[in-house]
Amino acid sequence: MSPAGTEPLWHRMAAAAGLVAPDGTVEQTVFGQMTQLAAAHGAVNLGQGAPGDPAPGFLLESAHRAMLAGHNQYSPPQGLPALREAVAEQRLRDWGQRTDPADVLVTTGATEALTAALVALAPAGSEVVVLEPYYDSYAAAAALSGARIRPVGLRQTPTGPAVDFEALTAAVGPQTSVVLLNTPHNPTGLVLDEEDLRRIWEIVEPSGARVLTDEVYEHLVFDARHTALAALVDDPRIVTVSSAGKAFNATGWKVGWLIGAPAVVQAVQSVKQFLTFVSGAPLQPAVAAALREHPEFLRENAQALAARRDVLLDALREVPGVHVDSPASGYFALADFAEVTDEDAAALNARLTREAGVTGIPAPALCAAGSPTAGRLRSVIRYSFCKSAADVDLAAERIREFARSL
Repeated sequence: MSPAGTEPLWHRMAAAAGLVAPDGTVEQTVFGQMTQLAAAHGAVNLGQGAPGDPAPGFLLESAHRAMLAGHNQYSPPQGLPALREAVAEQRLRDWGQRTDPADVLVTTGATEALTAALVALAPAGSEVVVLEPYYDSYAAAAALSGARIRPVGLRQTPTGPAVDFEALTAAVGPQTSVVLLNTPHNPTGLVLDEEDLRRIWEIVEPSGARVLTDEVYEHLVFDARHTALAALVDDPRIVTVSSAGKAFNATGWKVGWLIGAPAVVQAVQSVKQFLTFVSGAPLQPAVAAALREHPEFLRENAQALAARRDVLLDALREVPGVHVDSPASGYFALADFAEVTDEDAAALNARLTREAGVTGIPAPALCAAGSPTAGRLRSVIRYSFCKSAADVDLAAERIREFARSL
């Protein structure tokens, strides 16, 4: 084991993401671990947020046509003009965000956009403020840039999770380079409204920090309406990230984008060009056509997910003592078993895999190790309802059987 502070960068990234065991060995992600656990016990895997429905035929046919037409070599470094134009049109049509196609950078998924943005915009030694719990790549990306994650835990209210504005105010200061704002939020499903966003900007604006918004679930909103900060506030420090994967059930395509001021796009592209250089040439025209020609699919997909959410929630609420909020967006429901057991989420999830035949993700794995939020979520399991309708129905049936056995 290397002396403290001398570990290689990749190891520090893994440590930041919580993948380094006490003996120094690097483990696989919690998603991989839970997938193996589910397979070992024949459980329904409601762990990883991967859609259970196929990508729509119009998307696949469009990509095939692009391949046959010769879109198989490097795309332009900033992305295919047609896709950058389609993203600009979609942002204006759906959220009122005025975007110049020249300010759009196509990336290999939102994860690359977020990582390259933090490397470009978060200097070593600075802090990246995030709402907690958070997407696991945030901490690794911050470590790559030499910055530190500063989590601000969401507070629990009678109506669900909410931003702790007092804690956010305390966290943002001269040391802050980026506030990474995930809305719609993974994993809670919280959707920040206009009042929330304006209040957050009032906190961040005096600090000089940038706001990097992760909006990959923008089209998967059920009981609220997504609002884009960049549509409310015209400031070059606001940088927007989204992607096509979640919206069109094509997460494996890894087609995302970043929207920012020219200097931001240049900086982020300078990082991206030494990572992936360019992204899926025949996939870009297919995504462009989907954004322009098939907005109805986005609405239908959200409706299908909302129905599966309700099936899963109804079953979870039959387990005596379990508390579960109704997520307003996204792929996930958080079930709190604190009134049912003293077990922590990891042990409980393993037992429910064996006894109920359903596997989720222990929610503390989506927090900074030992944080107050991780403590509050000690007995919380995240379940995904984006799986196929058959898988969600089977999981619900097994959860009900388990509830009857108590």
